[in-house]
Amino acid sequence: CIGSTTYVEYKGSFERDRALARRFQKIEVGEPTVAETIEILTGLKSYYEEHHGVVFTPEAVRLAAELSAKYLHDRHLPDKAIDVLDEAGARARMFRGRETLVGPSASPAAVTEPAAGQSAGSVALSATPTVIDTPEIEAIIARMAKIPPQTIASNEKERLQKLDADLRAVIFGQDHAIAQLVSAIKLSRSGLGNPEKPVGSFLFSGPTGVGKTELARQLAVALGVEFIRFDMSEYMEPHTVSRLIGAPPGYVGFDQGGLLTDAITRTPYAVLVLDEIEKAHPNLFSILLQVMDHATLTDNNGKKADFRNVVLIMTTNAGAREMSEAGVGFQNNAGSGKGRGAIERTFSPEFRNRLDAWIAFDPLSFATTELVVDKFVGELRAQLVAKNVSIDIMPAGRAWLAQHGYDKAFGARPMGRLIQSKIKEPLVDQILFGSLQEGGRVTVDAAAGELFLDIAGSREQAKPNPAG
Repeated sequence: CIGSTTYVEYKGSFERDRALARRFQKIEVGEPTVAETIEILTGLKSYYEEHHGVVFTPEAVRLAAELSAKYLHDRHLPDKAIDVLDEAGARARMFRGRETLVGPSASPAAVTEPAAGQSAGSVALSATPTVIDTPEIEAIIARMAKIPPQTIASNEKERLQKLDADLRAVIFGQDHAIAQLVSAIKLSRSGLGNPEKPVGSFLFSGPTGVGKTELARQLAVALGVEFIRFDMSEYMEPHTVSRLIGAPPGYVGFDQGGLLTDAITRTPYAVLVLDEIEKAHPNLFSILLQVMDHATLTDNNGKKADFRNVVLIMTTNAGAREMSEAGVGFQNNAGSGKGRGAIERTFSPEFRNRLDAWIAFDPLSFATTELVVDKFVGELRAQLVAKNVSIDIMPAGRAWLAQHGYDKAFGARPMGRLIQSKIKEPLVDQILFGSLQEGGRVTVDAAAGELFLDIAGSREQAKPNPAG
């Protein structure tokens, strides 16, 4: 008599009956390694090749085992690797007759029609087998793990090599912060970091509107992983912190899990941002200590979330006011010392000791603000492409926007509102009802201290926004 069950089912039903349990010899079947899974797949692949009418290359078999172990965390080997081969074969069978599995569909004439008295399945099996190689396996893994395809397909070494340049192209005036962040990520990816900790734990501090959250968002884009953000102003009370890991037994929502643990379980490869961390309740810092130390977090149901492939970034405005204050006399670094003192007062020593780096962001200069203008105008130019409208900005208009769109207290945040009121709003009527209905060219310039738009040769002064 041989029975099979899982740990949970055995503990919940079988083990309760001691008399029944002691009459069976318990044999634990553990999860095989990746190398053992490759041998299992090699022995099984002939059955799937015959069923789907395909041929799996040795590289595809190896990649199915390696990528499923790396990206599919909610299941075990060899089951999840076998499913990858099965889905790849089913996809090839569905799209048989097309030029490529991941490319555009071919014409219906390319699909073989069954002859009289012959079934469609026999036609599929008698046709030339489709060869399944690494691109098809990567596409299946990307869909099953909900990961952008370029994350798997592209070379990670090439992405890390270009990471510094990619971030500097979209984040301006924070080269020191970018250098520290990229250095820590390369250290972890090279295998020299601690494998039992997150990829990196960083604290971003600085004035508002200088690019702390934007750098985290662009890092997720450059790495090709998910961007997860939690606003810590929603977790200022003790009972709200439990929402991250789930409500305790006896409370409403006990069986629903936690917001943070569920998000990391769904997307274990992510950039996690905890915005304005100084506003959170102190209980949250106790939770983060084990995340930064052991890369695990257990929810209310006992399920562990794996943070080993997560870049943890916490942003704070603590110390920003002290850093912006000018020192007395010739003390140029007085603001930086005051900012460090504010950080040390806000965060406990055990919390700061677990950080990979504390990265202080500098206030934006005027030259940096002009680069921010170019970024916003570039985004507007991309929006106007669909309307067949091109926009050019003159040096005087660029300088005017940089001067009026930057505030020492708010950073570059007013820039978006200024471009909306001075450029976008005057263009709305022209695009909908005026001379830009069929497309055209817009030139942004400044004269006599005012910004104006030259639309199709007619000078129209930008009207100020009544609300601001």
